Amino acid sequence: MGRAAHGADFLQLRIDDAPSGGRADWLARQLRLAIADGRLPVGSRLPATRVLAGELRVSRGVITEAYQRLGEDGHVVGRGRNGTVVVAAPAKARPAASPPPPPPGALFGTPPGTDIFDALRDAPARIDFSPGVPDLTAFPRTAWLRAERTVLRELSASAFGYGDPRGAPALRIAVADWLARNRGIRAAPGDVVIAAGTAQTLTLLGRVLHDDGLRTVAVEDPGSLGARQHLRNGGLDTPPVPVDADGIRVDQLRATDASAVLLTPAHQFPTGVVLGGERRRDLMRWATERDGLIIEDDYDAEHRYDRAPVPALRSLLAEHVCYAGSVSKLLAPALRIGWVFAPPKYRDALVAAKRFADLGNAVLPQLVLARLMESGALERQLRLLRGRHRRRRDAMIAAVGTHLPHAVVHGAAAGLHLTITFDAGFSDTDLAAAALARGVKVQPLSWHSQRPHRPGLVLGYAAPTATDIAEGMETLGETLRHLR
Repeated sequence: MGRAAHGADFLQLRIDDAPSGGRADWLARQLRLAIADGRLPVGSRLPATRVLAGELRVSRGVITEAYQRLGEDGHVVGRGRNGTVVVAAPAKARPAASPPPPPPGALFGTPPGTDIFDALRDAPARIDFSPGVPDLTAFPRTAWLRAERTVLRELSASAFGYGDPRGAPALRIAVADWLARNRGIRAAPGDVVIAAGTAQTLTLLGRVLHDDGLRTVAVEDPGSLGARQHLRNGGLDTPPVPVDADGIRVDQLRATDASAVLLTPAHQFPTGVVLGGERRRDLMRWATERDGLIIEDDYDAEHRYDRAPVPALRSLLAEHVCYAGSVSKLLAPALRIGWVFAPPKYRDALVAAKRFADLGNAVLPQLVLARLMESGALERQLRLLRGRHRRRRDAMIAAVGTHLPHAVVHGAAAGLHLTITFDAGFSDTDLAAAALARGVKVQPLSWHSQRPHRPGLVLGYAAPTATDIAEGMETLGETLRHLR
């Protein structure tokens, strides 16, 4: 008599088809296929690990490992008593024959500006490597709902009225405590103003500085095109100051007539360098001598993998630093919650600008976030994200080495993106255009610079799954070879 086959009613799985020693890999692959072809639609629930292990007659660890791999890919998420739920389907397979790339410059051949940036940002793509987005499938839905229920249960009726334009007192206290613990910043809750992300902070601050008579804010080069656009929208000039391996060139900053500068010192966007110790000291001297203002965008400060944290500039020279942060990279950009600590000289004007802009952020999400910060849930979320993002970073570095072997990788020690540079007889905008035609979205490095630079790309790795990273980088390598 032959050996009895072991299988499950669920998806008609037959564990005997799995290779010896590779059962978790086999099961994860079968589940991905079922999600991709619609047998497991988004919203469906996977069997409990104990139940499926019993049906297949394997250890529960095999099932747990397979589910964990799907979770790391962003296909499923564990929801406590509600089980493991499908939240996203894998990208559909790429056609066997890739379409030829469009003529160089066909999509992005005009000089970089708002219209082009918005067109690329909004363009649909099968695989999206846009920087600045965390793993959105990891959003702590269960913890958020639990905190929201607690807030609603305890909230008084009067709290549903118009709130303080500076932000909910509970969140300002929580933010001050969070930054004291995690960034070494000592500030009173009264110093905190809650804004709709760093984008609104720059818009409000630009208005305040313009009204105070400032017309120029120096910026890093390369540096964020989006940040530059917000400042220019406020009527401010943004002269570029070069960035090298130690951060902004303070000697070049001194050569400008600017008395304010916007920096991302913890993890410079987009190069990923950290502002060095001597540069920090020189920057402090510049601010003191010129009575200057440093706008510190603490971009990616929490997402560290291979290096120790660096102190925030605000912790070193509070009277000359306007500090800005948000939860867009910690939780989700959709929350639109950030904070700003302005020096006393600008604090009242900033609060007035916030009041006239929108009367203050929505109160309920602020209170829920405060609860997450106070309970330790946000620290737990950060630990989860660091592990997941590190694995995806490693996957992208490996894929770059395989498919773009001549590219140089920058800024891998922290953050949510890599920057690569390469030598080519065409522009990085041409490469971005050709890649987008094949369904892969990337950002040209040149868009973030006001001066000529070696061509490159800014590649976000936190949101795409490991599968998408491998496929997208293969497509990018093929595109680069076609253009050459």
